[in-house]
Amino acid sequence: MTDKVHYHIQECDALTWLGQLPDESMDVVITDPPYESLEEHRSIGTTTRLKHSKASSNDWFDIFPNAQFPELFAEIYRVLRNDRHFYLFCDAKTAFVAQPLLEASSFHFWKPLVWDKQKIGMGYHYRARYEFILFCEKGKRKLNDLSIPDVLSVPRVFGAYPTEKPVELSEILLKQSCEEGEWVADPFMGSASVGEAALRTGLNFCGADINPHALKRSKERLERFGDAGELPCFGDNPQLGLGF
Repeated sequence: MTDKVHYHIQECDALTWLGQLPDESMDVVITDPPYESLEEHRSIGTTTRLKHSKASSNDWFDIFPNAQFPELFAEIYRVLRNDRHFYLFCDAKTAFVAQPLLEASSFHFWKPLVWDKQKIGMGYHYRARYEFILFCEKGKRKLNDLSIPDVLSVPRVFGAYPTEKPVELSEILLKQSCEEGEWVADPFMGSASVGEAALRTGLNFCGADINPHALKRSKERLERFGDAGELPCFGDNPQLGLGF
């Protein structure tokens, strides 16, 4: 593993943050937007994992509208280097919205991967035990291990940051798509489980979240595995010097 890995995180909304990144500056993007369908689960009471507030249906994050997916995908495509991968976590309902938009974008959409959580979750009818990870490619990059199946069985996380994904799951994706020392980006980083996976795998990480609580949790988490600092690709951009 490389001697030192670095991270840079910032309190910022995803699209604004991506817009500040230079063209072709990242090696992989793994992200999990707070998809629109979560509001439906809250409204009918099929999820109790997110706290409520007077201002919105939860205290943790605002929903990312489906209508903004084309802009999100265009920005992610721009910041990725050629011959790189993009992974989008989503539930089954959002996959039916996001997949056609990805197919219409500049990405090559390969397939949905299935994350088997091994434990049932929210719902009343055939309760959810899986999510999709939509796997896309910019250019052409061979996976590092062709024996990995398209169903990834990793236990879901309990008692952590809302909708947090297991570090071990992100590690599988990163080991498939990255080489040591490359840069991983997550514009909806939450508590930075993707960032921990990156640093533990010998990769550098940058991410953003609009929630100050998420930023605090992320900093506490990442400082155990890497060094905070500026990203070399940011150059003299003053906006990007505001992170950790």
